[in-house]
Amino acid sequence: MNDPRVRSFQISPGDLEAARLDDLIREIEQKSLFYYQEKKKSLRARYIYGTIFLIINLCAWFIRDYAQKALTLLPHVSSCGPEGSHCFHTLGVLRVSLGCFIFFLIMFLSTWNTMKLHQAQNTWHSDNWSFKFLQLVSVMVASFFIPQLYIQIYGEIARVGAGIFLGLQLISVIEFITWWNNYWMPNNQNKQSCSFGLVMSVVFYIGSGCGIVVMYYFYVASTACALNIFFISLTVLLLIIMMVMSLHSKVKSSLMSSGIMASYIVFLCWSAIRSEPSHTKCNAHTQNGHTDWITVLSFLIAIGAIVMATFSTGIDSESFSFQFRKDEAKEEDDIPYSYGFFHLVFSLGAMYFAMLFISWNLEHSARKWSMDVGWTSTWVKIVNEWFAAGIYLWKLIAPIVRQPRVHEQPQPTTTESSEAKCHKNTVAFQNNLTLSKSVLKVHCKSRDDDLGDHFLRFQDAAYNFSFHDHFILYTRFKCILSKGANLEYHKTFLGYEADKYRRCGALYAWEARDDAIYLSTKDEPTKLMYSWDKD
Repeated sequence: MNDPRVRSFQISPGDLEAARLDDLIREIEQKSLFYYQEKKKSLRARYIYGTIFLIINLCAWFIRDYAQKALTLLPHVSSCGPEGSHCFHTLGVLRVSLGCFIFFLIMFLSTWNTMKLHQAQNTWHSDNWSFKFLQLVSVMVASFFIPQLYIQIYGEIARVGAGIFLGLQLISVIEFITWWNNYWMPNNQNKQSCSFGLVMSVVFYIGSGCGIVVMYYFYVASTACALNIFFISLTVLLLIIMMVMSLHSKVKSSLMSSGIMASYIVFLCWSAIRSEPSHTKCNAHTQNGHTDWITVLSFLIAIGAIVMATFSTGIDSESFSFQFRKDEAKEEDDIPYSYGFFHLVFSLGAMYFAMLFISWNLEHSARKWSMDVGWTSTWVKIVNEWFAAGIYLWKLIAPIVRQPRVHEQPQPTTTESSEAKCHKNTVAFQNNLTLSKSVLKVHCKSRDDDLGDHFLRFQDAAYNFSFHDHFILYTRFKCILSKGANLEYHKTFLGYEADKYRRCGALYAWEARDDAIYLSTKDEPTKLMYSWDKD
């Protein structure tokens, strides 16, 4: 006999599904909050490392110019030699540089394979500052107990490391110029963007021309300044070649990028001539040889430039595709930048600032308040200028050189030929899970946009979205689809791989069915694209 006090409750499958959906949404929100906080810590850590690098630069300057009078204990250290001569001036700078290099090398080795925010290396990179401070102080102090011979060997190695740093910085600058050009001129059909690009091109070329005139005026006192005439005239020739190449019909480049590059080339030439020794008759700004406020200001600006160059190159891992593929959409739990590459650049930057403080000369001490002065510094910068121009010109002609022969190149269809004018993807998702009638979770993102999680019930209205324009040919995006009671069925796919041979302006209709994921367009029948994966 039934007990009247016991009541039966019937829970519909819809209520269970709604409860599971609420739990999933709550869990996803908690994870998103965790990832957001970890990314903030990671981004904040960049500036802390940059500040540490700045302080180390100031310490190197102090050791070079003033430590002999201020630090009276160093002469008593056996590795510092008589009167501490092996721990001041040039060798003192190299010791500080070595300590900085070891610190960031340890950070590089301990974080180089970090990919996700939940990894222990992410916490090590973004936290534990007290321990890392002790580690930094330890390696700095230890560097002053290393024998002189090993410091000189490190100085020779630092020359190579500084050269590698200059190469990385050069690639980063050229990639930035390319990005800036494409950002401001994304659409050749837009008259306003074309006008802006034309105006900016004129501004940069006028600035470059003014720089050439100024260099001829200040640094060519007479025909005896043959080397300066050679440097400046070759720079003018490089500017003309870059402009002519940019205007060539097969290159398909804009004058804006070549104008920006021209300004950078002129700056490198000016910086090289400024680095000539003060006793030369052709360097008007260094003939007096004494320290004034302009010298001090230039020195402080130079230190700031070292730190900024190291910092900007360190966070630009995408230009080198070490851990991230360019234009590939990132997962929510991906680290915001490559930690290993960041610390590698800072370790090379430690070698670079040492070379600037000692003017690339291991035998003689640099003058007080001087930075990167001497014939070695001059030639390093001139060669850097030539490399910059060479790399940029190669980027212009590489597509032509590597272009397939005419009989090997497939003729584009009408649809494909119009793709270059398309930039925006507009996409729609439909839940057609007729058997299970479960919820469909959709999460799509591109490199610039993250649309978050969206939950579609059976036969809900289609979920439509689009991404911001990108300067590449296609706006590449990644989508993650999940279905089932516990979202155990899922599929991750890169949308551009399926769509790159269709018109990017068409409306795509993605249908999630019980057996697979289908794609249809206005002009083509529905086509099976992906099968479901199961956990």
